[in-house]
Amino acid sequence: MPLRRVSRILVLAALAGLAACAQPTEKPAFYQDLGSPTAQVDPTAALGLINSYRQNNGLGALTVDPALNAIAQEQANALAARDSVQLSLSGERAIKARLEAAGYAASSAVENVSAGYRTTAEAFSGWRELKTHNAHMLDPDATRFGIATAYAPNSKYKVFWAAIFAAPASAAVD
Repeated sequence: MPLRRVSRILVLAALAGLAACAQPTEKPAFYQDLGSPTAQVDPTAALGLINSYRQNNGLGALTVDPALNAIAQEQANALAARDSVQLSLSGERAIKARLEAAGYAASSAVENVSAGYRTTAEAFSGWRELKTHNAHMLDPDATRFGIATAYAPNSKYKVFWAAIFAAPASAAVD
C-alpha cells in the first residue's frame, strides 16, 4: 500500500476518533436533575453510591427493595404535599408506623428525609455531612434499601427525598 494512502487512512482514523470524543455523553443517573414533574430518582444509581460508601467503611452491600421504594415514594409525596420534612418525625408518619401499615415486617429500619437536593449526588453528599443521616447510610443492620423523590413546583425546595434502610424480619427475607 502506498505511503500516501496509509497516511490518508491514518488521518481519517484520527479525525474519526476526535469526532467520537466530541459527541455529547449522557450524564450518569446520579447527576440527573430531579427538579421536574417527570424526573424520578434511579434507585440503582443511588444504591451504587451508597454501597461504595458502605464498602469503604467495612459494611456489606444493600439491595434495592421494591416494597421499600413504594413506602419511600408515599413518604416523599406526603412531604412534598405539606412542603415540610417535619412531617416524618413522629406518630403515623414515623418510619416504623408506616412500615407496619404497609405490612412490611422489619427487624430494624431507619430513614433519611430531606428537601432541596436536585441530584442524587447532592443528596448523598448532604447526607454524609449530617451525623444522623450518615449513621443511617452506615447502619450495620441494614440489608435492604428504598428511595424516592417527589417534585413540588411551588416549594422553595422543589425536590423532597425519602430513603429507607432496613433489615427485614427473618420471615420476610427471600
